[in-house]
Amino acid sequence: MTRQGYQIVISIFLAIYFAAGQLHAEDKSSERANEILKKIDDLWRGESSHAIMTMQVKTEHYTRTIQMEGWSKGEEKSLIRIVKPLKEKGTATLKSDKNIFSYLPKTDRTIRLTSGMMMGSWMGSHFTNDDLVQESRREDDFISTISFEGERDGQPIIEFSMIPKEDAAVVWGKVVLVVRSTDFIPISEVYYDEDLKVTRTFSFTDLKILAGKMRPAVMQVIPADKPDEYTKVIYESLELDIPMNDSFFSLANLKRSR
Repeated sequence: MTRQGYQIVISIFLAIYFAAGQLHAEDKSSERANEILKKIDDLWRGESSHAIMTMQVKTEHYTRTIQMEGWSKGEEKSLIRIVKPLKEKGTATLKSDKNIFSYLPKTDRTIRLTSGMMMGSWMGSHFTNDDLVQESRREDDFISTISFEGERDGQPIIEFSMIPKEDAAVVWGKVVLVVRSTDFIPISEVYYDEDLKVTRTFSFTDLKILAGKMRPAVMQVIPADKPDEYTKVIYESLELDIPMNDSFFSLANLKRSR
């Protein structure tokens, strides 16, 4: 083999070696990202949950406050019911396995939500039906990598860049999540459309003890095209890993007011 040929072989070998090392590093980054994201997905859920929440909605045309109660079991069952105001009491959204229903007590009507309706506004807020029942999960629906880890604004953080998987029922082009690296408590989450333009920004604030652990008690979303509007969810109380029967998440219970 000539000297030139030998150098070509060495160059090819080194290129393959470093490419394989890079792929291995990316796999490890993705694996670690998914492990952390699973913890974040379960931050307010556990094996089961019960929560009392207040939702504040501010738009150009109105400001309103809703009190609601929510339950969940595992990843496939959840129920959100409005408690106040009186005129909307009993309005509820149920997720049971792959089926999602909404109940309107004024008309005594139950509607099964289609996949196309999941991104619709819930009760005139800036939250979607998907947000309320957490139909999509970061660890399942996104290819996630750690895009930054270090100090930012005087605080140690981890930033995740999440790209939807091809078969995921997700309308976003990208999601960027920032958490505290010390305890993985989320700080912010920015959603981009398919053209990679910012559509909305979540912030997580007001840390307090909920279900025996420090968690953000306030979750706020601001739409990019209406920066003066917002929807804020405030956790008044939270219980995790409580006894829950599957029968609780039924159409009959969906219609039952409390």
